[in-house]
Amino acid sequence: MNRNGSNGGSAARSLALYAAYVLLAVAILIYILAFFAGNTGIAINGGAINEERNSITIALSEEPPQLDSTRSTDAVSFVVLAHTMEGLIAYDQNDQLTPGAAERWEIRDDGATFWIREEATWSDGQPVTAHDFEFAWKRVLDPDTAAQYAFILYPIKNAEAVNQGDLPKEMLGVRAVTDLVLEVDFERPTPYFDKLVAFNTYFPLREDFFESTNGRYGADAAMLLSNGPYILTEWVHGASMVWEKNPYYWNSEKGLLDEIVTAYITNDANANLNLFKDGQIVQTGLTAPMLPTAMEQRWQIDRFMDGTLFFLEFNHREDRVTDNLNFRKALYFAQDPSELVYKVLKEASYLPAESLFPIWIQGLQGAFRKEYPLPKHSLDLEKAREYLDLARQELGLEDFPPIILLTGDSSLSLLAAEYYQELYKKNLGLELRIDAQIFKQRLAKMTSGDFDIVMAGWGPDYFDALTFGDLFASWNLNNRGRYQSEEMDNLVRTAQSELDPQKRMDAFGSIQELINSDVVIIPMYERGVSFVVDPRLKGFKRRSVGPQVDYNYAYIDSSQN
Repeated sequence: MNRNGSNGGSAARSLALYAAYVLLAVAILIYILAFFAGNTGIAINGGAINEERNSITIALSEEPPQLDSTRSTDAVSFVVLAHTMEGLIAYDQNDQLTPGAAERWEIRDDGATFWIREEATWSDGQPVTAHDFEFAWKRVLDPDTAAQYAFILYPIKNAEAVNQGDLPKEMLGVRAVTDLVLEVDFERPTPYFDKLVAFNTYFPLREDFFESTNGRYGADAAMLLSNGPYILTEWVHGASMVWEKNPYYWNSEKGLLDEIVTAYITNDANANLNLFKDGQIVQTGLTAPMLPTAMEQRWQIDRFMDGTLFFLEFNHREDRVTDNLNFRKALYFAQDPSELVYKVLKEASYLPAESLFPIWIQGLQGAFRKEYPLPKHSLDLEKAREYLDLARQELGLEDFPPIILLTGDSSLSLLAAEYYQELYKKNLGLELRIDAQIFKQRLAKMTSGDFDIVMAGWGPDYFDALTFGDLFASWNLNNRGRYQSEEMDNLVRTAQSELDPQKRMDAFGSIQELINSDVVIIPMYERGVSFVVDPRLKGFKRRSVGPQVDYNYAYIDSSQN
């Protein structure tokens, strides 16, 4: 044995022991600091709020698949884009339309004109122009883009024909008359067009920057050009983001923080609760089991109906068992949304869903659902089994194959999926196989039709019944199950263009009846949110239309320390 080697090993062990004592001392010090920081509501390393940096820390539930506003479809991407981008029109703190990149506008029966404000600027200092909107809208409708929200631009002259490849995009009824004047021709009268242009898909896109990204626009922080209150300066995929104040943004009433750090990306509700409890994030949602903890902490609990409907959506493609109407009716009558909400999910802020149209949708004089009520649904196993036997005969089956139920991987999604799995086994003898996927993969499977049933949700894009009413039109690519009905398409076109309020609302009533009679979906619940916010953060807002969480008007009130 080499004696030098032996002596060297003894010295190394002594050094390692000394290092261990040092590390232990450091760990104890960090624990003490964290303890006192947690008890004052201010964590070390800046925590939820860093007053010196005028910065807050937040969590996102998922990783945005990408941030190209011409192609984005998911709520998480919408949250990021709502802080980094701005359309012609925006929403104020009271959910009212307010000027954005356009200082004023005029909407007529045949079209609209928007006047771009001179001070609207991109994050590289160049001006936002009418050409940027014209380029963006033509890209949305280009068939090669495959934008799932292309339909929302169909009120523009020739938009649908361009999107279907029947006309070149140069024929689209939008043109930059000058750098600051945008003219739009309508396919049909669209008095609600101002509500549409506040939506993400109508955001601008500058052609030279887009071309410079070589097909990677919106894929990374450096591949996004902003005209909103904040700039995405860092994006560590799957881990974190940093949004910094845009020095070129025109509106001094928005973008009041210097920095928003998205330090966590997780849909684990318990993890988010612990982060808030430890003073690491400024706000979080609360599930029902968390409410006692919140009350013990004496937090102020706020509640909000976010306008979102969740439902079981069937795959209506011809090769699927779920394309059979009697099969869908069997599943419809073998369940009761009230049981799901009150006995399974037990979320105090949720409501059992009854219709494609949530309770907050307005009719002519009051609530739409009061003016156009549906027959009351109730569990009816005898009827459900009769429909299942009819479906078996029509499909020529002795036994039904396993039914694939696609869902997300959150605890709430899995709880609901397991409920339906057990329910349909018990009531109808059907085998449901749960296909739980991470967010991005679930979207991909929904788009490709790789499911029999998918647990889906739809939130409002603008304040009008049409934001739900056109969801199952044949041309709407968010119609993931590819339901097709000539009657539905005709009703949607009436709802899009009818100027008589009564006739237009009657069309929505007929859409609701058709969704119900064809069992296009099975409504699950209307989502409400219980949540808590750091008392030092003011101006934070949750929205039913627009980003689910909005920090554009948020600021730090140091007097709340």
